[in-house]
Amino acid sequence: MLEADLDGPLAYADFGGDGPPIVLVHGLGGNHANWMAAAPALTSVGRVLAPDLPGFGRTAPHGRSSSVDDNRRILHRFITEIAGAPVTLMGNSMGGLLSLMQASLAPQTVTSLVLVSPAAPRPPGTIGDPLIIATFAAYSVPFAGERLVARRTRRLGPEGLVRETLRVCAVDPSRVPQPLVDELLGIARWRSTQPWAPAAYLQAARSLVSIVSRRARFRQMVDAIGAPGLIVHGRHDRLVPVAASRDLVRIKPGWTLEVFDESGHIAMMEHGDLFARTALGWLEALPDHASEAPGA
Repeated sequence: MLEADLDGPLAYADFGGDGPPIVLVHGLGGNHANWMAAAPALTSVGRVLAPDLPGFGRTAPHGRSSSVDDNRRILHRFITEIAGAPVTLMGNSMGGLLSLMQASLAPQTVTSLVLVSPAAPRPPGTIGDPLIIATFAAYSVPFAGERLVARRTRRLGPEGLVRETLRVCAVDPSRVPQPLVDELLGIARWRSTQPWAPAAYLQAARSLVSIVSRRARFRQMVDAIGAPGLIVHGRHDRLVPVAASRDLVRIKPGWTLEVFDESGHIAMMEHGDLFARTALGWLEALPDHASEAPGA
């Protein structure tokens, strides 16, 4: 892991590669390790970087907020000061929302978007997973959210938290490569010793719910994006329904939606090779890809 100073230390992984930068943005409760199954293949078309945003992975807040808006500002600095804009942004879940926000607010920094189950408003009439809906509703309530997170952390411990997260987010957790799981376990054990971790998670979760609940503002944001986009979504996603991504491509009819039949919320972890092939094929088909390719 490397470290940058962006109003405090920020840990990030440099997976290598030459050419235009590709920045991988994790989701709520995630970190750089979420991209380990796909990142090596992506280095064939660019330099691949994955930050742990403040409050996540191995990056402590150090006085910084972990809200979505504030982490978007840190992501902007990472793109412009560390990666070197413009970049291809790839984001999962909350990281997909952050990528959409960045492409809308700073279009000059983003050449293309690859989104994996991006956090987005649930279409009216869509039936969601009752447990997921109840959990995020509890997160939003002061004190109740804190008690829920503390109780869950004590009950499961680091190993149980990783196991439970994969169970909820994947169709078949055994498909997630063991080195990736081992890295997640190491990070979870370290975070269990950090008193700031539960509060950072709740701050991000509450801000995430607030943003995706404002449907009209979300649509205005997406309307303003000029970059081309690819969305990869698991058919069995329990956290963000496929219908939310279908709504996105209705707003942006030039974007591409690929639905992975045997995947949940973390397609790039559960099907790393397939995700990488899909993303690379789409990137290579972009009209200006040849001029941005390494050695062009």
